[in-house]
Amino acid sequence: MMYRKYVNFWLLAGSMLFMVACTNTKKTTYFNNAQDAVIVPNLSDTIMPIIQKNDILSITITSPNEKASALFNLPNSSFNSSTVTSTNGQSGAGYLVNSEGYIQVPGLGAIKVAGRTSNEVKNIIIDMLTDKKLLLDPIVNIRHLNYEVTVLGEVGKPAVINVPSEKISLLKAIGLAGDITIFGKKDNVLLIREISGKRVVKRVNLNEASFLTSPYYYLQPNDLVYVEANKEKVASASSFRQTLPTLLSALSVVLITLQLLKK
Repeated sequence: MMYRKYVNFWLLAGSMLFMVACTNTKKTTYFNNAQDAVIVPNLSDTIMPIIQKNDILSITITSPNEKASALFNLPNSSFNSSTVTSTNGQSGAGYLVNSEGYIQVPGLGAIKVAGRTSNEVKNIIIDMLTDKKLLLDPIVNIRHLNYEVTVLGEVGKPAVINVPSEKISLLKAIGLAGDITIFGKKDNVLLIREISGKRVVKRVNLNEASFLTSPYYYLQPNDLVYVEANKEKVASASSFRQTLPTLLSALSVVLITLQLLKK
């Protein structure tokens, strides 16, 4: 009986080692078919993020007349504003895009921003300031205060990542999340993106060099990346749960035997 338990123990250990050894190394590396080349980014790589409802925008307006410009910067630091706290603990106030897609700017009124880019909104504000002769040669800067992406699943450190630069690639986001573990599916990464109120689901293959020219190379605000576990982890987890009682029994036998030998 004791001999059989020893045999079961070593068979289990051997099977687990065999399972790891049989893992397809091609599935654990990035861009298997990548070769030396100059990659020209797609036009979509230069497209700015679209402002969505519930976004929080920092809008700074300056001009040669500092006192006149100060009026238009009040909501970023005092009234009619929303406060957001980033992952690094810093907080700031900005314009909250309401449920109808508008923000309220003092002296300019309601401005429709949802569905537009930061550059489009910037040009609208400049035109309004100029047409109403409120400022001379105004300069407008707009930034997303809540630009963040989420990485979950088989990565080293699942996290919500704040993006102050307003530009982040899928690869960098995965790197900041601790990289994909050896048990993660690099050939079937799930990307969920919200576009015009609709959630778009895309499967991305990081084993293929074609991803480097994919429109999904760069992430958009509020993107969610999910890395699924591969068959090896699912199989090993299931096998471990099934064989755990046997392992505990074998360990108990070993301990009892050692105690008997000491007597």
